[in-house]
Amino acid sequence: MKQVLVIYYSQSGQLTEILNNIVEPMQNNETAFTYLNIEMEEAFPFPWNKEQFFGVFPETFRQEPRSIKPIPDAILNKNYDLILFGYSVWYLTPSLPTTSFLATPEAKKLFNNTPVITIIGCRNMWIMAQEKIKHKLHELHANLVGNIVLVDRHINHISVITIVQWMFTGVKKRFLGIFPKPGVSQKDIDEVSKFGNIIAKHLAQNDYKKLQNNLLHIGAVKIKPFLITVDKRANAIFSKWAHLITTKSDKNTSKRRFFVKMFNYYLLIAIWLISPLVFILFLLTYLPFYSQIKKDKVYYASVALKEKEV
Repeated sequence: MKQVLVIYYSQSGQLTEILNNIVEPMQNNETAFTYLNIEMEEAFPFPWNKEQFFGVFPETFRQEPRSIKPIPDAILNKNYDLILFGYSVWYLTPSLPTTSFLATPEAKKLFNNTPVITIIGCRNMWIMAQEKIKHKLHELHANLVGNIVLVDRHINHISVITIVQWMFTGVKKRFLGIFPKPGVSQKDIDEVSKFGNIIAKHLAQNDYKKLQNNLLHIGAVKIKPFLITVDKRANAIFSKWAHLITTKSDKNTSKRRFFVKMFNYYLLIAIWLISPLVFILFLLTYLPFYSQIKKDKVYYASVALKEKEV
């Protein structure tokens, strides 16, 4: 019997629903599923308040792990044929619970020499977060064989408004009755079972060489070149902000709160003013850089790993 481990952390339940829908067509008498919900020793709030939401930025971006609850021996003492690893993106980085789990000896034991499919549910930017995950999995001697990405399809400024409203209220609804619902569309969530059908075939054959290509053929990953540019540049700037906040202030001090508030203001300026200017610059340089853009689209849609960028 094939053994599949499903690992995830989901605050809102969106990622849980995505994973359940992928798993549903894979369930049969020849496959057993084990679920590991990552739990923090000190749980993160949901909904968030503003101070907490922005306050986790430095440690999240720097991937500084926090303590998670012990993983049951019943999970650790099995060998798995495949791991489905679901994660969300916080501040252009895998969520802090995700990176906290990956820093544990237990993660090293579970991932060692095991095929892994990453499944991402996020707002829109995930490219550099996935690169960070690729390197983490490489360090754990895991074998990344597939990647599936579900994003909020609405334009950037609309999704910013709706996601923030969702995070601060905990309610997934149409803000003011005029904005679309936040997050991944229900239609996309309902249709992810098609990926489960593909995965099941490769699992049965124990052959994942063509898995990602087959997943891409049915829309598992859609690359927007402009967001690659923004993601890379924002990572470089976020690195400076995270360094500033952590080196110039101690936790839970007024000085730290001041720097975090300044970062909040920077985000507002970056989203509403800088991002449109970067988009115009991207359009002006699209043709000269077209060849590189094509190569980037192929690489970031793949499970390949190149030298560390972030």
